[in-house]
Amino acid sequence: MTTLLPRTGTRPPGRGPRTAARRRERLTALGMVSPAVLLLLVFFVIPVVLAFALAFTSARLISPTPAHFVGLRNFTLLFQDPVFFRSLLNTALFAAVVVPVQAGLALCLALLVNTKVGGTNFFRTVYFVPVVTSMVVISIVWMFLYQKTGLVNHLIDTFSLGHLHGPDWLNDPSTALPAIIFMSVWQGVGFHMVIWLSGLQTIPADLHEAASIDGADRWARFRHVTWPGLRATRTFVLITITIDALRLFTQVNVMTQGGPLDSTTTVVYQAVHAGYTQQQTAYASAISLVFFVLVLTVSLIQRFLTREKD
Repeated sequence: MTTLLPRTGTRPPGRGPRTAARRRERLTALGMVSPAVLLLLVFFVIPVVLAFALAFTSARLISPTPAHFVGLRNFTLLFQDPVFFRSLLNTALFAAVVVPVQAGLALCLALLVNTKVGGTNFFRTVYFVPVVTSMVVISIVWMFLYQKTGLVNHLIDTFSLGHLHGPDWLNDPSTALPAIIFMSVWQGVGFHMVIWLSGLQTIPADLHEAASIDGADRWARFRHVTWPGLRATRTFVLITITIDALRLFTQVNVMTQGGPLDSTTTVVYQAVHAGYTQQQTAYASAISLVFFVLVLTVSLIQRFLTREKD
């Protein structure tokens, strides 16, 4: 009878292959995540850090003089610039109109296309087409529509039987910003209609049926069933519309270049104009830093006001 002695210098069964498999999983996960992390570092983290740093220097886009630290001089000049306060006012007016109008109109369209009748898919597509179209293309098209002899003024003249004549929309300081607001609402309403629609379809149909059995009319069902069920969707829609409205740039850059008389200048447009056209990189960074603080503050306030209360 022989006695089997335990082997020495051997690993416990299963530990070696399991450790190697875990190591391979970690390497695979790291390889899959690294492209996204690299892109975030190159196109987000590094530019944000540079913008914060350059705001306190004298850097210019092209200059033989090396940049040096100037402290808060750029911010002092910024808060003494009347164009900056005009751009703040224009941005605030744009957001104050676009946010409620676009959100309300998108909700109305979502309620219309949420019914089970024929042709709703066609209207969903029609409403969403402007969203997938380039904003540059849309802005160019609307530039022609807003001309003195454009389609908009032709329709005004036709429906008023020649008694009313439309202005030169984009060259009049009193109508340039409202014209951009109208076009922006039309372009973005389809996207938020889809968001509202997804929220409507998450509300159980049993709640509406129970409310109908209790004798609730359409308005009562909307007020006590639909609107409370859209709490999370409402928060998302309001925050996304607000951020999009505050970063208004493309429409202004294509249609008016901030004019006439700075009536359509926005904070983002002023930052880009100062950084690339005027080559004042440090000043543009200061504008961007102030804009970041404003957007963050508005988003936090909206999130606080729309939070779920116990």
